[in-house]
Amino acid sequence: MASSFASSLDALGLWRAGLGRRLDDFGHFLAEHDLADPAAAEALDTLRRGLVNEKLIVAFVAEFSRGKSELINAIFFADTGRRVLPATPGRTTMCPVELGYDAEEEPALALLPIGTRLEGLPLSDLRQQPRAWTHLPLDVSQPEKLSESLQEVMRTQWVTQDDARALGFWHDDNTEDNPPVDDQGRVEVPAWRHAMINYPHALLKRGLVVLDTPGLNAIGAEPELTLSLLPSAHAMVFILGADTGVTKSDLTIWRDHLGSPTTTSFVVLNKIDALRDPLATPAQVHAQIETQRNNTARTLGVAPDRVFPLSARQALAARVDGEAGALAESRVLDLEAALGAQLLPQRRDVLQATVVDAVMRTESLVSRRLGDRRRQLAEQLLELRGLRGKSGAKTRLMIERVDAETREFEQCTARLQAMRMVHSRMLKNALVDLTSDRLREEVTEMQTAMHASLLNLGAKKAFMGLCSRLRELLEATQTRGVEIHAMLTASFGKLNAEFGFSLSVNPMPDLGRFVQELALIQRNYVQYLGLTQALRLSQTKFMEQFRRMLMSKLRVVFENASGELELWNKMASSQVDSQLRERRRGFRRRREALERIQAASGELEHRLSELEAQDAQLQLQVGRCADLVTKLKQHAQLDPATFGESGHGQLQDTETRIAIQA
Repeated sequence: MASSFASSLDALGLWRAGLGRRLDDFGHFLAEHDLADPAAAEALDTLRRGLVNEKLIVAFVAEFSRGKSELINAIFFADTGRRVLPATPGRTTMCPVELGYDAEEEPALALLPIGTRLEGLPLSDLRQQPRAWTHLPLDVSQPEKLSESLQEVMRTQWVTQDDARALGFWHDDNTEDNPPVDDQGRVEVPAWRHAMINYPHALLKRGLVVLDTPGLNAIGAEPELTLSLLPSAHAMVFILGADTGVTKSDLTIWRDHLGSPTTTSFVVLNKIDALRDPLATPAQVHAQIETQRNNTARTLGVAPDRVFPLSARQALAARVDGEAGALAESRVLDLEAALGAQLLPQRRDVLQATVVDAVMRTESLVSRRLGDRRRQLAEQLLELRGLRGKSGAKTRLMIERVDAETREFEQCTARLQAMRMVHSRMLKNALVDLTSDRLREEVTEMQTAMHASLLNLGAKKAFMGLCSRLRELLEATQTRGVEIHAMLTASFGKLNAEFGFSLSVNPMPDLGRFVQELALIQRNYVQYLGLTQALRLSQTKFMEQFRRMLMSKLRVVFENASGELELWNKMASSQVDSQLRERRRGFRRRREALERIQAASGELEHRLSELEAQDAQLQLQVGRCADLVTKLKQHAQLDPATFGESGHGQLQDTETRIAIQA
């Protein structure tokens, strides 16, 4: 019995796959006819790989014993016929667990030892170090063995209070959340810091990544979870107990980590089966559930339709047994419908806008190149038709004129060299504020400001100052980019007028989205820089971990901004190089044709026929390019839901329909 969200996600995956094939067709056409310069080809290839590797991250967050893992099993893994993730009473998930699929790796459970926290390296760095992880192979053909292997994420170990304090699980100034102590004064902590499950499930193959988080204690102890993993999720599902409602610890998690209006969050009231009372009528039970739903919505400050009462245990059992009535009674379908209706269209709209925008920019470059080729052919045809019935002396004069035009055209090289020098200098100045060195300097300045205040009580102010300076750097880079655009526009205009080029400048990339990413980092970090964290920041080890983690996040933003600006400039430069080669090739061909005509009187008509055939081919290429782009845009505008559950067959029918319409 398929999940409605699973069906929607599968449809989105089929839509992405079809769009990827359209991009492949477009790229192969451009390569076959030498219509894309290296920069444009690189941009298309990056776009295609990004589309293929697109990940949809859904994070499940809850306190212990809310039924979080059971809900994940019910929505995503009921087809295995049993529980895949551990879902027993009490604490189950002891560390953050990522479920995804990488076709290049064997099915396995990768576990990062808890002791790596003492090294101060952020999780993003440790992901690139396979030796730091413990790898356990998974037998996906045997659900029981698979489930047994995944029990490892529950493993704990006993450590001294000093070790627990160093690992971040014991706080002298906030004892409420400290774990219990045994008779020997030891503290029970998770054995693993992070777990990654590579599992060949159909939905994970489509790009879904499920993030299963531990309870409040571990959230507070692993900064990277709240500062990196949760903010990167496209949606968060917050699970509460229907019998308890919003507890104090639930409210703390919501306010500290999930309550932002920019976060796509869904609230689940799990275990509604616990509210069923044999002494109460169904109407009374329903009224009690609705009361709990409205109270939860009021407490969390969300609309009641964002709160979903359900029974994950009943949903899983119903799917395993194939009981449609029990599945409907579990009410899990309401949550799945909301996930499919709200989350997936958002991702589709983002991907559609990105793909269509990139393809339209590429089509503009290709159209200019084809237009330039046709213009040069038209000039040659006009020139050669004028030789009909003329003497050899006339041909010699034409050769001399071509030589003169070639010499005149080559004068552009000095202008191009001067423009390139100016362009290179302006680009270097634009990128200087986005380097890792500059970023490191700014973070070091923040760190110095923190140390200058008593017990790091000025941490929040120092961090806000850093974010303000980084925002100014991005805005200054945007301004320099606008200046580069103005310089190229003016230079290209003169080159077009004086030397017959057909150069144009694509719009300057908007770095505003990187400013927004910086604002998101600021919002996620600043809430952890109050008095409690200020005391922790006074510890050298914790400060170093904080600095490395912050650098890792900021570096991604600045490197992406720098890469986008560099690619835009590369496309402008490569356009000049490609048109310069085209014009030189055109002059060379004109001279060679005239020389052949001079040597053989019958060569003129043959050459005219060649040129006319080449022009006909170019016209076909213009039409083929427009056809490919039209089909790509039509596919991008399709609703993934139209692919439905019939999968690839219906996708092929849809593509056939596009072809007929085109």
